[in-house]
Amino acid sequence: MSTQTVIPPGGTWFEGLRKSFVDVPVDSKHDNAISTTEFLEAVESLATLWAFTPVKSDMIGNVKKLRERQLVAPMQSETLQSLVINELKTKKHTATEGLVWLVRGLEFTAKGLQQNMAQSTEELSVSFRAAYGTTLKPHHSFMVKPIFSAAMSATPYRKDFYVKLGDNQQKVESELRTWLEALGKQVVILKKFQESKEAKW
Repeated sequence: MSTQTVIPPGGTWFEGLRKSFVDVPVDSKHDNAISTTEFLEAVESLATLWAFTPVKSDMIGNVKKLRERQLVAPMQSETLQSLVINELKTKKHTATEGLVWLVRGLEFTAKGLQQNMAQSTEELSVSFRAAYGTTLKPHHSFMVKPIFSAAMSATPYRKDFYVKLGDNQQKVESELRTWLEALGKQVVILKKFQESKEAKW
């Protein structure tokens, strides 16, 4: 993981994000439609947390697929759900499949960090190995699994990671919980949508 952003004294990594999942509009009156632009910006901001290449490059690659579809049909892509539905009408599924993999990567991130916060002495590598087993691993080929397994070993020590998120650990923990709650809710919404008939290809 990497937190290269310079954090001012008393500040946190979360305060420097271009966009947080907390700020992504979710329209509860319209089937929890998630705003495409803000969501993709929040993913790009999250990617700055990762130092190991497989996760980061996968996320950024899938954001690119979604952005390209958004540029082709902006009026039909204002929310992630409408982007998928309208792309599938064209008999294509590049962005739709990109979102499936993106959601898996985000679920991996959320579960890893949630477990690590719940287990106050557990190292990040242990938390993320457990998260990998239930999120990405079942969908990865035998060629890809060793790459991600090696990446898990590259996670920093717990004591080093949280300090890099900010010097006020109480504030870091509070903001991390809020951020994770927002991310987790959006993952649940998207997974439910992806299980629906209209999101299948």
